[in-house]
Amino acid sequence: MSHSRESTWPHADTWLAGGGWKDAAAGLTVLGAPVPRDSKTPGNCDLAPAAIRQALHRFSTYDLGTGRDLRHLRVKDAGDLNLAGMNPEQAFQPIRDAVAAGLKGGNAVVLLGGDSSITLPGVHGLGVRLDHCGLVTFDGHFGLHGLEAGLTSANPVRALLRDGLQGDHIYQIGLQRFANSEPYAGVARDAGIHVMTADYVMDHGITKVVQQALGHLHMHVEHIYVDLDLDVLDRIHAPATPDAQPGGLTPHQIRRVAHLCGMHPKVRVLDLVEIDPTQDVADITVLTATACLLEFASGVLGRPHHA
Repeated sequence: MSHSRESTWPHADTWLAGGGWKDAAAGLTVLGAPVPRDSKTPGNCDLAPAAIRQALHRFSTYDLGTGRDLRHLRVKDAGDLNLAGMNPEQAFQPIRDAVAAGLKGGNAVVLLGGDSSITLPGVHGLGVRLDHCGLVTFDGHFGLHGLEAGLTSANPVRALLRDGLQGDHIYQIGLQRFANSEPYAGVARDAGIHVMTADYVMDHGITKVVQQALGHLHMHVEHIYVDLDLDVLDRIHAPATPDAQPGGLTPHQIRRVAHLCGMHPKVRVLDLVEIDPTQDVADITVLTATACLLEFASGVLGRPHHA
């Protein structure tokens, strides 16, 4: 790549590597949490952080929709945590502590999974009592399986309820018909969780749904955590996600999700989870996740005074 080409078409991987402008405002930490998937459908989700970083070279730093250039936002790539050989419970403390450290250095963290189990330590890393936290999940599934076997990719939301997160502070968006069970729907109902299915999103529009969730949480919590599980996508758009099913959301919708969440000043962490690059086709799932990282960053840059 020639110098002239780089100056007129700046690559997003250069930005992540510290290529922002000198007057850029501190704003974002990117952290890899490569926890492999160990549930009933194992996968190589631990390879996703590296794949997303590599895919950044295929994107620029310029957001055509808003006129923002990400080089105005200082980003720190905190690298990947060394979680080799750890199960989700063993990985809890290092992920929690790293998220907390990342938030001290900026306004928000993007946590690159890894499987869905990382949502539990990620929320704990917000640094305030759980009853002062809000959670928005974009996921085809509840994540409310039982805790008898410990923490897995199937039960982080159940674990957060156990630990003190209030059901009224949880929005679960994009859940699929015939991808969940009646008992877990009952757990959600009894806890007071706000459930918005994929059909609800289609009927009401993704922007309205996100604004409804963030608007409610803004009035009741100090910090908001957003879990973006790529299996919320229609399977045709997410071949690298083991549990995606037909009938899910589109890449355009979840890119909009990431941008809107980035703009909200109480959203402190976005995680991107459940991506197995070895199963991808034409890099479509990895590229979508990478675009969500950039959309979130552009949203953070659009916050008043990067607040």
